[in-house]
Amino acid sequence: MLKLYIANKNYSSWSLRPWVLMHELGIPFQEELVPFGQGGSSQGFRSFSPTGKVPCLVDGPAVVWDSLAIVEYLAEGNSGVWPSEALARPWARSAAAEMHSSFSNIRNVCTMNCGLRVQLTSPSNQVYSEWARIDALWQEGLSRFGGPFLAGSRFTAVDAFFAPVAFRAQTYSPPLSPNSSSYCQRLLQLSSMQQWYSAALQEPWRDEEHEDEARRVGLWLQDLRQPAIERNTRSDA
Repeated sequence: MLKLYIANKNYSSWSLRPWVLMHELGIPFQEELVPFGQGGSSQGFRSFSPTGKVPCLVDGPAVVWDSLAIVEYLAEGNSGVWPSEALARPWARSAAAEMHSSFSNIRNVCTMNCGLRVQLTSPSNQVYSEWARIDALWQEGLSRFGGPFLAGSRFTAVDAFFAPVAFRAQTYSPPLSPNSSSYCQRLLQLSSMQQWYSAALQEPWRDEEHEDEARRVGLWLQDLRQPAIERNTRSDA
């Protein structure tokens, strides 16, 4: 069986992408969660991942260690990973690749921390510009391919790549158009996303580097997580 190595569900946006895709498409796999700071450092992750990062998919002798590469590997053996429609498929691949390589300001400022609700303190114009680009992408996909998902009627890899953005939007409340807000809520209401979110809130671990990232950018309005049992220090992510 496929084995997917991930880190904390509260923090690990990269881990979420293949995890939610495999759940939504019914691809069987075994989850291996290694928390940041509890073996989950660069060296700890290197026991299964060549880069010392997550996610990492292991399929017998095959090891795939990047979220986009994992999606393409899954597409080789499973139907439905990408849209079947000729126009929707290249659009979906392009939008997923843009998410994979871009939006550095959102990644740095609006870090994923599922259990928090944060009021940003003076976000930069670059942050607003990147949220506007995401909004435009979502509206384009929904308009061109008819929804309710970005590339048509089915959840595909492009939706999986934007699934962490939905959690970020829930945490930081960026300005989004009504159509994009509805799409965001649609993602959050998926059973797989609800399962991930519930598990994230129940995690007993805290990673101080991730916590500090969220403290630096604004005021914590709510912390919905269960109390931490210990605090850890991350060596690498």
